[in-house]
Amino acid sequence: MDDSSPGGGPLSDGEVGQLPDLLRRYCAHDLDQWEALRTDTPYGPVYVQMSRSLPPGEESDAMFRPF
Repeated sequence: MDDSSPGGGPLSDGEVGQLPDLLRRYCAHDLDQWEALRTDTPYGPVYVQMSRSLPPGEESDAMFRPF
């Protein structure tokens, strides 16, 4: 993965602070039923899943951290 593009590199403290708010807005206004995303990193691919329901087999949301 090439980190040299504009906006590459680690997030600033301000960006880390914005991330939960941006995710909340995305989930409230853009997420339909689910989203499955993949991105490449220097350490291998990362997979992100978002859903309006618990994963199959989960009966409680206790394992999830609120943000």
